[in-house]
Amino acid sequence: MDTNVLHQSFLESTIGLLKEYKTLGENALKQIPEDQWYWHYNESSNSVAVLIKHLWGNMRSRWTDFLESDGEKPWRERDMEFEHEDVSPKTLMAKWEQGWEMLFAAISGLTAEDMAKTVKINGKTYSVYDAILRQLAHYASHIGQIMYIGKLLKGEEWISLSIPKRPTTK
Repeated sequence: MDTNVLHQSFLESTIGLLKEYKTLGENALKQIPEDQWYWHYNESSNSVAVLIKHLWGNMRSRWTDFLESDGEKPWRERDMEFEHEDVSPKTLMAKWEQGWEMLFAAISGLTAEDMAKTVKINGKTYSVYDAILRQLAHYASHIGQIMYIGKLLKGEEWISLSIPKRPTTK
């Protein structure tokens, strides 16, 4: 198979998965009352609001000048992303959208030549493939956390976002 076809297939598949995770996250957020976006189990755990801020900060840092500069930008204040602060759900959703838009803009235009390059993240060199897969896994884990928080908060009222458990029969 032609390498250009392989590169394109990888990007299409990855973008499709990322869109699925974005949708999963949004469907989870729709089920969680906005006043509960700030709930966290304890002081060392994250709220939905914190996870959105962190995803946004990570996406801004990783996908700004993706091929040209280190993915951990000097202007990023990563530790602040994990601080609990009063940010409106409207502002959080604007950040959510901005982060995803940056991600999709950065990878949708990659060429076969770009895919053969390397990038740096925290000074460590990664192939473009590895950098993208690394972020795919990172975002999926945080979307899973948002879903889990939603399930904790909603209990029996949670509407499954995947294949629901079959009812038990006795």
